[in-house]
Order: sequence, then structure tokens, then C-alpha cells
Amino acid sequence: MFSIIIPIYNESENIESLIKEIYHSLKKKNYNKYEIILVDDFSEDNTNTILSKLEKIYEIKIIKNFSNQGQSFSIHKGILEASHNTIVTLDGDGQNNPKDMPSLIDKYFSDEKIYLVGGIRHKRKDSLIKVFSSKVANFVRSSIFDDDCKDTGCSLKIFDRDVFLNFPFFNGIHRFLPSLFKGYGYDTFFINVDHRPRTKGKSKYGTFDRLYRGIFDIIKVKKIIKRNLKKHEYN
Repeated sequence: MFSIIIPIYNESENIESLIKEIYHSLKKKNYNKYEIILVDDFSEDNTNTILSKLEKIYEIKIIKNFSNQGQSFSIHKGILEASHNTIVTLDGDGQNNPKDMPSLIDKYFSDEKIYLVGGIRHKRKDSLIKVFSSKVANFVRSSIFDDDCKDTGCSLKIFDRDVFLNFPFFNGIHRFLPSLFKGYGYDTFFINVDHRPRTKGKSKYGTFDRLYRGIFDIIKVKKIIKRNLKKHEYN
């Protein structure tokens, strides 16, 4: 049993086809005990109309933010509302391929020692500047935290809800889950996954904004992990 959390913001052109793909991919593997939670981050396009339509067709849970709060907030809010302790996340823009979900799910449930399985985008279909900046950010982060993750920006992940909720929440936490899980002593595993070009809609986050925020987030995550280590030393 698992809960699929999908944060969405102005994805009216993508979300219906994505939901269909998710159901099709999981049906082929005979997965039937799961829920889909869509967290709308105050979309300004036709997303609400599409969600109302999907709600009549599929068994999905819809959560709406009353202002634009960002991806981390939306994921956290969805996880708080989840019915199951196993969480699967993916983007609502269609660049993550639902066909890869069973591989991550199978690995996660086949090894009791693993608390997070993450996707590594193979042959990314993004602009050169976006790919280059991501590689730099991943190299810096991975070198500092030694988290064995080459692509923490891939939203396709499966992980333990209780462990996640034990981390202090901050804006940007979704990009540091491999570092936090490993920093807290939990085993992780990574699998190459497909990455599709964005054919509809627009990217919501600026490349350099993410790099700028990432510097401060690295400092924040180091402090979080250090506090956790000290706490266990005293216990």
C-alpha cells in the first residue's frame, strides 16, 4: 500500500494524461492498493476545471492551497494527508515517466533495509543551461553530504513517511531527501529512469534562483544533520 503525491501548479494541459498513465502503469503490475493525492498550489489556469473532471472519473484526493506556497510545502501537505506510510512522489508536468514507478516500488518493498529509492534522470530532456547547472549543484551537494545521489532533483522517489516527517520542514526540503535520509542513518538506493521533454506548459522555477537558494539550503541541511547526530550522542 502506498500514497502517490503529485504537486501541481498550472498543469491543466498535463495532469489528465499523467493520471491515465499512472493507472495504466500500475495496473500492468497488478498494484491496486494505493491512493493518488493531487496538491494544487493555487493554479491560475484551467487546472481546477480539469481536477473537478478527474475527480468524477478516478478515485483521487484533491488538496488545494489557498495561496502559492511552492513545491516543498505542497509535497509536505500531501504527505500529512496520506493514508499510507509509503510515499511515492513525482512531478505533475509529465517529464517523469509513470512506467518507471513499478521499478522503484518493487525495489523499495523487496529490501527492508532501504528507506528511500530515488530516480536518476537518464539522458535528461532539458535545456543545456538547466542540465549544466543541475550537474554543478548535484556535484557540490553530493560532495558535501556523500549521499551517493547523482540527481537529487528527480522528483520520482519512494520513501518512508514517518522518517520524512521526523525531518524539520523547510522550503526546499524535497531536493535534499537523499542527503537527509543518509545523514540520519537510513539506507537509500537509486535507479536510472526515463526523462521526457516538457511538451506542454512552462517550467515554474528559475535555474539561477534554485542555485542561489541551494547554497543556503546546504548550510541548513548540514545543521539539521549535525543536530541529529548530537542528539543521538547524548542519548
